[in-house]
This record gives sequence, C-alpha cells and structure tokens, in this order.
Amino acid sequence: MSGRVGDLSPQQQEALAKFRENLQNLLPMLPNADDYFLLRWLLARNFDLQKSEDMLRRHMEFRKQQDLDNIITWQPPEVIQLYDSGGLCGYDYEGSPVYFCIIGSLDPKGLLLSTSKQDLIRKRIKVCELLLHECELQTQKLGRKIEMALMVFDMEGLSLKHLWKPAVEVYQQFFSILEANYPETLKNLIIIRAPKLFPVAFNLVKSFMSEETRRKIVILGDNWKQELTKFISPDQLPVEFGGTMTDPDGNPKCLTKINYGGEVPKSFYLCNQVRLQYEHTVSVGRGSSLQVENEILFPGCVLRWQFASDGGDIGFGVFLKTKMGKRQRAREMTEVLPSQRYNAHLVPEDGSLTCLQAGVYVLRFDNTYSRMHAKKLSYTVEVLLPDKASEETLQSLKAMRPSPTQ
Repeated sequence: MSGRVGDLSPQQQEALAKFRENLQNLLPMLPNADDYFLLRWLLARNFDLQKSEDMLRRHMEFRKQQDLDNIITWQPPEVIQLYDSGGLCGYDYEGSPVYFCIIGSLDPKGLLLSTSKQDLIRKRIKVCELLLHECELQTQKLGRKIEMALMVFDMEGLSLKHLWKPAVEVYQQFFSILEANYPETLKNLIIIRAPKLFPVAFNLVKSFMSEETRRKIVILGDNWKQELTKFISPDQLPVEFGGTMTDPDGNPKCLTKINYGGEVPKSFYLCNQVRLQYEHTVSVGRGSSLQVENEILFPGCVLRWQFASDGGDIGFGVFLKTKMGKRQRAREMTEVLPSQRYNAHLVPEDGSLTCLQAGVYVLRFDNTYSRMHAKKLSYTVEVLLPDKASEETLQSLKAMRPSPTQ
C-alpha cells in the first residue's frame, strides 16, 4: 500500500488514528489537520509514530520561529526581489504547480554581499509555502487533492562561481529545511541543461537530501525540451523551455512569472566581503613560501580555496608536480594558475579550478619577495568530487546523442 489517503493498509490506518490521538493538543495549531497532512509526516518516517510526532512537533516550533503563517505576505529585500532567480510558472498534467529555478544567471556573491544569508534562505522557505498555497488553490479549482509541486532546475551557465562556499551553504541549509519541514511535497526535481560541472555541484548538496528526494531527481539530456513535455503540457510551458506559453507581450521567457536573476549592481553591496571561517592559520616566513599539496585521483575534480593574509599582500599560484615524493621548486613544476600577488590583507581571496588531469596539485603561497616581514596566512583548501551516479547519467545521455551529419 502507498500509505496515502485511499490506499492504506489496516496497520497504516491504525497508525494514522493513533497518530491523530497522540497529537490532540497540537491539532488546533496545525496549518491543516486532515489525513493528507498527517500522512505526510508518517510517510516521511515510515509510519514510526514517535519519530513522526517528533518531526511534526519540531516543524511547529520552526513555524513559530519563522512566522510561517505570515511569510507569504513578507517582502524580501529589494535586491532579492530583483536578482534572486526563479518563479512559479504553469502546472503539470495532473495540476501540480511547477517552479523554475534558474541557476546559471544567478550572482551568488553579489547577493551575499548585498543581503543576509538568512533572508536568502527565508525567501526559499517562502517559495515552499507559496507552492503549498498554490496546491490548495489547485485542489479547490480541480475538485481533487493536489499535494505536490514539481521543480525544474535549469543548470545552463553553472560555473565555478556557483561553487563558492558561502553560496553552496545556502542551498545545503535550504535542502535541510526542505527535508525537515516539507516532507512528501516534491513530486519531481527535473534537471535540464546540466554541464560537466553538475556532478561536482550535486555532490555538495546531495548529503542534505533524503534518499526519497534523490530518487525523485530526473536528469534530462539534449532532447530536454521534448522530454519536458512528458511532464508539462506545452501550453503550460514557456517557449524558452520548449512549450508555447509566452508573456502577454509575446516574451518567450515569461519574465512576468520567472525571474532570471543577473549580476547584482555594486550599488546594492552592503559590505566588501563575506565573513569566512578558515581551517588553517600559519606563518609564512620572510623570503619563504608555503606549499599545500592535494592529490587528485581522477579528472573532473574541483580544487576550491579561500585565504586571507595579515601583515601585507601574498603571492598565490597553483602548480602540478612533475615528480612525486619530494618538494619541487615552482620552476620545476607545471604551472596551472600563474602566480601573482594578492591584496588578501585587505580583501580575502577565494577561487577554484577544475582539474583536467590526475596528479598532485600544489597551492603555493609566496612570500619570497618580502625580505623583512613574515605573513600570517589563514586558509581553507578543499577537493570537491563529482557525484558518480549523476556523472554516469550525463555520460550515458551524451552517448545517446545522434552523430552529426556529414
């Protein structure tokens, strides 16, 4: 049995009745106390009554903390309204609302320099509540229960800037909130136009998703426009995404429904930097350098770094070792990212690169030009691995491409 209304086993029916009984003191405060709502929490915890109750009670605390009863009327800061991408647009064949997330044109650093991480996350919580509200409107309109929404993630333009750690943390926290507070509300998460970097990006957030959510992810290949119409009727799909829907003025992107983001003007910036936490702090002596080695086992991994100096600027470059087992001078290694001096004592530096081959990559912090002063260096270096399953999916989709005509 599916565990949904109308498809309950005797044991599940008994568990639902007991669950309702256990929640007597909470029922008047719930946003909805019908069987559909209660079964969401039971399904999320495999009908374990205690775990389901704990989850729902924590959600009610979350509702109070976030003032969810009023969040739909909350207006985010102007910069979020103008430049945080995404939008509700159309319905699938069963009447479920569809939300488009536009990733490539998003300016994560610009947003985080212009508003708080809390407001960016709160905006995403508002989207969840809007989708639930839209489901209720659809239920009333269609005369049958609509419980879930469909999300389409357009990954065209995904680049290393989107792997900036503070930006990734927004999505990690959002997916944690989604799992804890909106169980059984996601029908499918459809990925379109995924570039080679997608498996690395997905690997950063997948641990914050339940196994059930991961099973709902669908990655579409080159024929994604045609494939999308298997989920969404063309008249409910913008022309931009393979449908026939346009704005009243004929715009194929449906800009009145979907925000496509864009680069945040510096006039919105509230600060010059986002406060970061570093894993290591060392002193780089005068006239010397520090080498941080990272072994890359296969191509496609991403090296990501953040650093700040104290006492003046510092040089930085990335090299690939040509001989294993011993320290090499910079001139003996293959230059990957040319070394240059950074004013990291004024503005912290961050960056990343995709490793095109396996080997030992050396991040070299250079203070050899300073004969008088040592530099205090704080840094974090990470190796981001691609998610193998999604990487294999992309490769198989690529293999299915028709050969170009001669």
